[in-house]
Amino acid sequence: MFHPRRTLRALLLPLAAGLTLLALPAPPADAASTLTNGGFEADGTGTATPAGWSSYSASGQTSASFTESGGHGGSHRLTHWASTAYKVETYQYLSGLTNGTYTLTAWVRSGGGQNAAYLALRNCGSAEQRTDLPISSSDWIRVVTSVKVTSGQCTISVNSDANAGNWINVDDLTFAPGSTGTSVHGADISSLAKSEAKGGVYRTASGTAGDAVTILRDAGMNYARLKVWVDPADGYNTRTQVLALAKRIKAAGMKLLVDFHYSDTWADPGKQTKPAAWANHSYSRLKTDVYSHTYDVLNALKAQGTTADMVQVGNEINGGMLWSEGSTSNFSQLAGLLNSGYDAAKAVSSATRVALHLADAGDDGTVRWWFDNATTYGVKYDVIGLSYYGYWHGSLAAAQATLDDTASRYGKPVFVAETAYPFRLDSDDALTNQIDTTGELVAGYPATVTGQTRWMNDVASIVEAVPGGRGLGVFSWEATWTAVTGNGWDPADATSGNGWENQALFGYDDRALASMAWFRHR
Repeated sequence: MFHPRRTLRALLLPLAAGLTLLALPAPPADAASTLTNGGFEADGTGTATPAGWSSYSASGQTSASFTESGGHGGSHRLTHWASTAYKVETYQYLSGLTNGTYTLTAWVRSGGGQNAAYLALRNCGSAEQRTDLPISSSDWIRVVTSVKVTSGQCTISVNSDANAGNWINVDDLTFAPGSTGTSVHGADISSLAKSEAKGGVYRTASGTAGDAVTILRDAGMNYARLKVWVDPADGYNTRTQVLALAKRIKAAGMKLLVDFHYSDTWADPGKQTKPAAWANHSYSRLKTDVYSHTYDVLNALKAQGTTADMVQVGNEINGGMLWSEGSTSNFSQLAGLLNSGYDAAKAVSSATRVALHLADAGDDGTVRWWFDNATTYGVKYDVIGLSYYGYWHGSLAAAQATLDDTASRYGKPVFVAETAYPFRLDSDDALTNQIDTTGELVAGYPATVTGQTRWMNDVASIVEAVPGGRGLGVFSWEATWTAVTGNGWDPADATSGNGWENQALFGYDDRALASMAWFRHR
């Protein structure tokens, strides 16, 4: 990914924050073993304590919880709102459960601004599980939370610790056997080798200098993504650096995704320039080039004991790759090139999963068009990756709809191959950042460490909610690209700056940011 400055398109509204725990009174004696009135349809409008549910507020503000018209699936929903600051919990205690793993599913909306707004599963015999409510003032978003029941009981709760006028809507809750979670909590760290070579330093949160790979691993990262260029002007992001970084990644116990751009520089929807060495090759020769280059890098990784776990054949290939021969205007030829990459990856290791990667997870129509063509032309792949930047690619609800539809329509696992969010707006070098004004932000997600953390967690939550367990996880882009002289965006210009340092996971003081906590997402 590297995009020029863009015009902001869709905005979300303010974020639910915090994790304040509200104490509960003793559970009622007549608890059921199945969730009652999960759609809040039993009582109509204006009921403070819906049938089957209880309300609690340490400060006596139970009236901040009520039912009203305008449901997700039916006619009514649960709302938390008050004209003054409030803390309220709406909960239902279940007993007589068969021990095992259960999943709570709910449709939610939130205007944001709360100190805390979340769903929780507690008193279940295992650790409490929570999911914050993402911000969406108009569209409903589905969230899931799973827990292991070991005591035959569980409390399902909807929580708000809110300021005056803050609101949430919750509807269509279900609680059934099943588990959720994401297996990929990753980051692209392609910038790291050049950064270190140019004097870049990485520190723990307390300020101790250390190895960035280890710092990220200790924060919970379990998957690293590295891009590969063919013959870049600066000599970085080549096989040499990938091999060296792969040793460190695997030694840290993490998995490896290799992202082939098939270019000497950035490949994305706006440019897919052939490597200079391949510029005059025929289509037939280009297929051989793709196979040979892919095989060469992956086989070298295997030979040193660091076999790639996943491979991207192309980067943000909405318009194809290796233009013009591999343009989507000639999908049959694009299919041949993609299959060359697939075949090379599988020839090295049949266990390596091959991903195809598009930009703009908010555009379901384009993703459908592209993968329908891939099906028509017999393109081989195992996994689908989508870039999703909320300040460019639309709402969380739109991204969720695309991820859900893509996983269902093509029967493949999906993941967010790239996302990021700024923790501040000013620059740490002379180059203006790509996102540098409040008007460019996703509304409700401030350019703070807290806002960055919430964004990453909310993106992970919509991936976790992909039905059928097909949501693999998320990669943060580009976690280690701090402002280091000589490590700018243009490999052909040593003086070019970095427009992305405010979206890294290390601060301007080189310390690990608290937003790395998102790696611990369920």
